[in-house]
Amino acid sequence: MARNLMVSVLAAVAVAGAGLAAAAVPANLTAALGDQKRPPADSSRDVARKPAELLALGEVKPGQKVADFMMGGGYFTRILSPAVGPTGKVYAYQSSEFIKFRAAYGSEQSSVVADYKNVVPLTAPVAAAGLPEGLDLVLTVQNYHDLHLKAFPAETADTVNREIFKALKPGGIYLVVDHAAAPGSPLTVADTQHRIDEAIVKTEVEAAGFKLVTADDKLLGNPEDPHDKGVFDPSIRGHTDQFVLKFRKPK
Repeated sequence: MARNLMVSVLAAVAVAGAGLAAAAVPANLTAALGDQKRPPADSSRDVARKPAELLALGEVKPGQKVADFMMGGGYFTRILSPAVGPTGKVYAYQSSEFIKFRAAYGSEQSSVVADYKNVVPLTAPVAAAGLPEGLDLVLTVQNYHDLHLKAFPAETADTVNREIFKALKPGGIYLVVDHAAAPGSPLTVADTQHRIDEAIVKTEVEAAGFKLVTADDKLLGNPEDPHDKGVFDPSIRGHTDQFVLKFRKPK
């Protein structure tokens, strides 16, 4: 009896171990995080931003063509480049409107392009980004709400989602991460708090033809976020509650 119990326990441990191994971060992403070209300021944010787990969800593989949409300072571009490798390509999109608003966005894009040979810069108005077709992944992190800023026409999000749908190959992934607003919040919080209601994103992206695959509120979630402050408020900055939505273009 005791021996059979021990065998059962060992078998259970073996299964659990196999499950953990299967969930391990792919080697290309582990190596990308250790890339020596990454600034220490970027690496220091990895614990909070969980880039390996996020890009594993995005199914990033060597040789792929991917886009970092609204690349900001290039945090994810610098990870995607070594992750897809020399046979892959990363399209680093920075909107012309954002560069006009903050010139550093342009210089940050130039810096990333100078460091990584497989990164192609794209700079155009947000409603006509010029993404190439045949992409495996389009990633946008903490930027979807910007499509609803009052500075842009009301239809901007719909226009962008349709362009991304066209750019992705059948089966391609659209991965959206953003600061969560309180459920039921109006779109005006995009301007006042730089947040957006997750339900709005789901509705808009699915309207473009995408299918929702995963809705993850835990990977980057923070249940202690009161959702009533702007994301730059010192009391919450860097610790906002964020949602992750993975959509796929039907084959």
